Amino acid sequence: MIDARFYESKGPATAAALAAAVGLTVSSGDPEKRITSLASAPMAGPDDLTFLELREDDAPPALTAGVCFVSAGAAARQAGAATLIEAPSPRSAFGRAARLLFAARELAYDQPAIHPEARIAEGARLGPGCVVGPGAAVGKDARIGPNAVIGPGVQIGARSFIGATVSVRCALIGDDVTILPGAVIGETGFGLASDKGVAVLTPHFGRVIIQNGGSIGANCCIDRGLFDDTVLGEGVHIDNLCHIAHNVHIGSNTVMAAFAGVSGSVQIGDGVMFGGRVGIADHVKIGNNARLGAGAAVMRDVPAGETHAGYPAKPIVTWMRELAWLGRESQKRPTKAKQ
Repeated sequence: MIDARFYESKGPATAAALAAAVGLTVSSGDPEKRITSLASAPMAGPDDLTFLELREDDAPPALTAGVCFVSAGAAARQAGAATLIEAPSPRSAFGRAARLLFAARELAYDQPAIHPEARIAEGARLGPGCVVGPGAAVGKDARIGPNAVIGPGVQIGARSFIGATVSVRCALIGDDVTILPGAVIGETGFGLASDKGVAVLTPHFGRVIIQNGGSIGANCCIDRGLFDDTVLGEGVHIDNLCHIAHNVHIGSNTVMAAFAGVSGSVQIGDGVMFGGRVGIADHVKIGNNARLGAGAAVMRDVPAGETHAGYPAKPIVTWMRELAWLGRESQKRPTKAKQ
């Protein structure tokens, strides 16, 4: 479901119009099928546009989407979708066609700094030069720092603190949240698609949700989801200069030291502890109460309660044994060849 507080509907479009917008034609189904919204392939319903990228040996899932961009040659083996549009790059085609249906709400250049449609609760304080967009809400006793930008529809809870020059859009922020200066919340993630050999960014239509009692360090970047939400649970504390990519879910009371980078669609459990400069590959799952040592490059799932370290990361006992062996071997002198 697209959140109307952050995205403006541009009206329904037919399958034929969506296909024509990217220079394609409908491969199968009803060209006059009307589409009103967007969703991921597993969640898409009969009124949604989505995309699905399949390799030749992939088993096609059953789709309930109204219209779906699919990989070239995949339409004949796809079941369940009413209308299919074959595309060389389904993700890229979807990104261009989606702009016919929705656009992110933007601040108008001629709007007053505090929009008349913004809601500022009792006791909230706004610093000099800050901007609050239409439909945004600032909770009781919250503080917005100088030159911060609160985008259209953003909701900020009671007693939260938004530091100087922070930019927030497409986000719901709970009570007692602290966001330090320079952070950027809710911008588009780094979702790339190939379009005729050129890498292009695809639009994102999700949100960022930061639950109660957390903190975000200075100059952090937290991307909104592609369709779904990027979620930080209650009591999550993130140090300075960290990056959280789109569709990441972080459980409650997780702590992340500086310079961490979390790739898209990572699932992090409750009570996880990150050392500094940890990097996590996309779609990895980190279990509850896991520990990640400083500098770890996490390429695989980490079970609950385990401590992993190294590059690539592995259970810390294994990593330390390997380091000890390498240290011993490096100290051995080569045997001189017999004359």
